Amino acid sequence: MGEAPAFIVDDLPTGFPNGFDFKSKGCTTATIIGNKEYLIGGDHDESSTVGVQIFDQTRGELICRVNPTVLGTQPKPCKDHSAVLLNEDRLLIIKRGSTPDDCIWFLEVDTKYVREQRKILGTEVVAWSKAVRGDAEKPVVISGPSGVGKGTLISMLMKEFPSMFGFSVSHTTRAPRGMEKDGVHYHFTERSAMEREIKDGKFLEFASVHGNLYGTSVEAVEVVADAGKRCILDIDVQGARSVRASSLDAIFIFVCPPSMEELEKRLRARGTETEEQILKRLRNAQAEMEQGQSSAIFDHILYNDNLEECHENLKKLLGLDGNVTASPKSSPKGVELPMDLSISKIDQKVIIKCESPELETASKNLIVLDLSSLKGGAPGRTRGLDVYAIDSFSDGLSGFNQPT
Repeated sequence: MGEAPAFIVDDLPTGFPNGFDFKSKGCTTATIIGNKEYLIGGDHDESSTVGVQIFDQTRGELICRVNPTVLGTQPKPCKDHSAVLLNEDRLLIIKRGSTPDDCIWFLEVDTKYVREQRKILGTEVVAWSKAVRGDAEKPVVISGPSGVGKGTLISMLMKEFPSMFGFSVSHTTRAPRGMEKDGVHYHFTERSAMEREIKDGKFLEFASVHGNLYGTSVEAVEVVADAGKRCILDIDVQGARSVRASSLDAIFIFVCPPSMEELEKRLRARGTETEEQILKRLRNAQAEMEQGQSSAIFDHILYNDNLEECHENLKKLLGLDGNVTASPKSSPKGVELPMDLSISKIDQKVIIKCESPELETASKNLIVLDLSSLKGGAPGRTRGLDVYAIDSFSDGLSGFNQPT
């Protein structure tokens, strides 16, 4: 396979375990996991992403070069980077000279998500996810038959807590109507592009309606969380089933009418549908009620026999006190790293020593990335990253963690 990259081991204090950072020539790193060597980086133009190749030695001296299917949102190219092996299932990639919100990534090589996609696609798979400081509130999936009042409940919630909740913008292959704007009402896309992203595992749920595809992407939900808000998904039972089977960690709530008779009364009172449409909605509602109440999809069931009481119960499920206005979570902050740095890994902490001249007089020139509370992962974000500065390696080992 040609000459292997020349590794340089950064200088580390004596007495520490082999938590090291291997740097290679140029902007390419190589990491060996089992019989596979993962080559990351290479020569790229400005429009490309960070490349990944695998050299697989499964039998004796036979080495097979593999270009894997790469899933998730991929990082942009950078001047240089470091790769740190965390477990046997993922690598931490630190991009040098990148913007604060684009410098820390994870490359998953054998996580649950990667193994599932490997079986589905029948090929070698790796997946990227961006590291994000702090955590996010779990998204809320609300389902229920047409006419049950879930839309009204969501509107009441949004009105009472306008800065706390947000909707994900769905994708569709149909053309915009009237004053509809791309990225506001829907993400309007070509069918071939959406089908490709569905195949790549980038959609939580999707459905074909009147010849057009509609769906909720992982990225659309993550964007709401990036803005410091809690995402609400208003989808049917089939969509909720797909989301439950995905990697998204959410709260699933099913809203029931007090009875089918009351539901029929509400549908007829709307006066917007024909008799045939009403009967069809009632048949669908009966099937959704059976699935919603008997399946393992939903965490909670609410009965909307009184709208105000149901709204209060919904707030209790979400941990909201009706007498106190919830404050929104701040948007996650990025990490600003210099070009010149060295890295070591100690247990679940990666310690970065900043070598930049402008930091020589700083009281704290060691940055700790605490990886002990990570959540989520590809194809979305890996959240829970904790970042803080310390004075010395001993501080890092003793758990000194005053946030910067």
